[in-house]
Amino acid sequence: MLPHRPGMARDAPWSVPSGAMTTRVGIIGSGIMGSGIAEVASRAGYEVILRSRKQESADATLAKMDSNLKRAVDKGRLSEEDHAAILGRVTATAALSAVADCDLVIESVVEDLATKSALFTELDQVCGPDTILATNTSTLAVTELAVATGRPDKVCGIHFFNPATAMKLVEIVTPMTASDETIEAAVAFATKCGKDPVKVADRAGFIVNHLLFPYLNNAVRMLENGTASREHIDQAMMGGCNFPMGPLALLDLVGLDTSVAILDALYDEFGDHHYRVVPLLRRMVTAGYLGRKSGQGFYDYSK
Repeated sequence: MLPHRPGMARDAPWSVPSGAMTTRVGIIGSGIMGSGIAEVASRAGYEVILRSRKQESADATLAKMDSNLKRAVDKGRLSEEDHAAILGRVTATAALSAVADCDLVIESVVEDLATKSALFTELDQVCGPDTILATNTSTLAVTELAVATGRPDKVCGIHFFNPATAMKLVEIVTPMTASDETIEAAVAFATKCGKDPVKVADRAGFIVNHLLFPYLNNAVRMLENGTASREHIDQAMMGGCNFPMGPLALLDLVGLDTSVAILDALYDEFGDHHYRVVPLLRRMVTAGYLGRKSGQGFYDYSK
């Protein structure tokens, strides 16, 4: 059960408080998730500042977004006018100071607590006092990030799923330090982006990954034990459970390194053996087989 914050009835309908409207959004990180969130926010009408550590990677992400939007135009799903308007609302930069005036800043950098905590401390110094700081972490404790700032009441989790442009779910993670206004503003943002927000307590894995990763881990164990081939494991779960993708193909999509980081965080939190990384999965990461992003995982994507 979520901790009950004063002034909020349990399971009360969401409402947006006066003065809490978000218009300018900063996205920290130009990887797959960061670029996806930036496109989603821009499509929803927000002015977006997309920040990467290098200007070259920020510009490359903007070019990739342009290409995605052009394909949507070619397929008749987007007008030329909307294409220009969406792209025109996004500014790519390497300067962290560029997000100083944003109403909401969402970080989507490497899934490492020390890295994220250091970033939140820096954002706390850069951003105005009313800026909400959010994390797109899929597993890590949001409270740890909140206490790295001087504004723990304005820190929450806004967890999009990959690909952010297509997946409807967003987990709104509520640390006990967050104010009602912060959570309401986060829900309002996700809703305006056309997503379906669900609220969840600040526990490792939240809802989806808490349930999903024992399944994925056990699929690797099954492969390691020789129970069935990778193709037949995936085919069985697609045909038998009506899943759109098998577990091994899904691990390749998520990224094997990211998956190991998530499982390690879950194991540290709960000590449950179902979260202990299967040796084959860890060895693949050591070998550089990270899934689609490296061209090789359980399947070969290099061709």
